[in-house]
Amino acid sequence: MDISTLVILATLAVVVVYFITIYNALVQLKHNVSKAWANIDVLLKQRHDELPKLVETCKQYMGYEKDALEAIIKARSAVSDARQSADMKALGAAETQLRIGLGNLFALAEDYPDLKANDSFQHLQSRITGLEQDIADRREFYNESVNLLNVRIEQFPDVIVARKMGFRAADLLEFSEAEKADVDMKALFS
Repeated sequence: MDISTLVILATLAVVVVYFITIYNALVQLKHNVSKAWANIDVLLKQRHDELPKLVETCKQYMGYEKDALEAIIKARSAVSDARQSADMKALGAAETQLRIGLGNLFALAEDYPDLKANDSFQHLQSRITGLEQDIADRREFYNESVNLLNVRIEQFPDVIVARKMGFRAADLLEFSEAEKADVDMKALFS
């Protein structure tokens, strides 16, 4: 074998190893996104199971607040549908509605001292609030994982491998501006 053949083989070997390295890094990032989503999904399922208990507890005391309870039930269903289809845009919108509904419900509970004193309500409120905080933490991790994947599949030379191997950008889990806005406390109590 002459030197030029060795150089070509060495160059080819380096290119193949480099391709494999890029591919493996992209696979790792893709699985990190999946893992982050699975962590959110577990928390959403847990909260999904707690909400009917909260609604039932509130129904016993809040007979006149039917609209607030129905809004939570409707939003819970929308979150479940979006979660099962892994539709991040629909999930973000449904989560916004659910969080607004829960905020309204907890604010309305202030008008019902017997409900506020109920051990079951206190436990459920605490549990759901804790799950909300955990979901927010996991959402941050998920969005960071998505961002790392999306940036990597757009960078050169990774974009070449990503396109050839069918890697796709993932959607961030974003909530609407309505959730980020300050709550109008006066409207809740009028």
